[in-house]
Amino acid sequence: MLIGREKEQQRLLQLATKEDSQFCAVYGRRRVGKTYLIRESFNYTFDFYYTGVANVSKSVQLAEFRDSLQAAWKRKVNKPKNWFEAFKVLGEYLSDLNVNRKKIIFIDELSWLDTPRSNFVSALEHFWNGWATARAEKDIVLIVCASSASWITKKIFKNKGGLHNRVTEKIYLSPFSLLECRLFSEAAGLNMTLKDIAETYMILGGVPYYWSLLKRGRSASQNIDDLFFSEDAVLANEFKELYTSLYKNPKPYMNIVKTLGKKKVGMTRSEIAKSLKITSSGTLTEHLEDLQQSGFIRMYKSIQKKERDSIYQLIDQFTLFYFQYMENSSGTVWVQEAMTPKYKSWSGLAFERLCLWHIPQIKKALGISGISCNVGSWIYIPTSDEKESGSSGTQIDLLIDRSDNVITICEMKFYDTDYNITSKDEEALRKKRAIFMERTQTKKAVHIAIVTTFGISGTKHINTVQQVITLKDLAE
Repeated sequence: MLIGREKEQQRLLQLATKEDSQFCAVYGRRRVGKTYLIRESFNYTFDFYYTGVANVSKSVQLAEFRDSLQAAWKRKVNKPKNWFEAFKVLGEYLSDLNVNRKKIIFIDELSWLDTPRSNFVSALEHFWNGWATARAEKDIVLIVCASSASWITKKIFKNKGGLHNRVTEKIYLSPFSLLECRLFSEAAGLNMTLKDIAETYMILGGVPYYWSLLKRGRSASQNIDDLFFSEDAVLANEFKELYTSLYKNPKPYMNIVKTLGKKKVGMTRSEIAKSLKITSSGTLTEHLEDLQQSGFIRMYKSIQKKERDSIYQLIDQFTLFYFQYMENSSGTVWVQEAMTPKYKSWSGLAFERLCLWHIPQIKKALGISGISCNVGSWIYIPTSDEKESGSSGTQIDLLIDRSDNVITICEMKFYDTDYNITSKDEEALRKKRAIFMERTQTKKAVHIAIVTTFGISGTKHINTVQQVITLKDLAE
């Protein structure tokens, strides 16, 4: 059951119609459905298919590669001594394949083949440059993907050797949107309300694998208990397994996301280094880039700030949920959790992250889909002297700086019912806007938009708000 992914599937299928041989890399966060998309798009039929094996030696990988060749070629193949020989035999098999169409090769979990001193990437370069594209037939479609988006980026996209600029198609597979999760829920017969879907998204994010674990006949809360807190919970150890599968040395990455999880607005590079008591070195840069490419964190620049002041923010829903509820969990029962202050604190933050994953939908609801925007947060912390003179600080978690001479301040509120703006709330909104305008000295108009679950009740105190965006808007 393939939900969404129409554009990505079309791009994959078009590979077989192009004149030249094609080298396609599909990348994205782990568990996002890269392999499933490729298999479904080609109806599970490839001229050659091989998937790497985690945590085994080069010798084992080569033996498994040989077995895949034998299965495809229907003849005995000797075990290759190295990857150069393995790809040479692959070329011989493909040359022997008599078909009047493009020959489709899919190599999955590519990063697991790149074991120490294996020369795998060099052999892949030689296969593509010395054989696949050196033939007059131009009949090869090579599709690769890996669990680690950072590995694909470093070893394939930014390759400075023979694979430099050789990839002809890059397909980034993003997590499901709220709409796609709603469609999945309907197709799977889960019978969830839009609020159920949003709350589940706030825990699982848009990761298709996690959603595939939800069971019919169970409430949203029961499913969360089953997945995380039951005796045989499937995702109880997912956090460690997730980071361990992506990074050879996962501890620094886990330390970074844990540090970022403590500050919802995010931290600068220097603040991260100071908190972790490490130097702000190239290694930290590499780790931050890896986490960005895997979709765990985002980097943004606040209005009127310089590049060196860029903020890194944890946006992965599952990781946030882990730190809040699972790292030191003790007898959590999710069905009972909604009544606790801890839930209110977590749900507010998690809803903000949901909104950050749906900026295009927010822009559409604002009527500015075609307008260039910078999206970020903004915070003002007064000095001691400013506090003494009566100045107070403020924080804006989602700010859209638009090229149409408007800045939209988005207030995000997760409620079980309509959000009732009180006189106190209205005054706080006006004060926030006033502080922002005063401190930034912006010449643009400043609007306030409320992003909330169902909408706003009453009209007495909503003159300050220009627009209201609901879950229904986010799920379109």
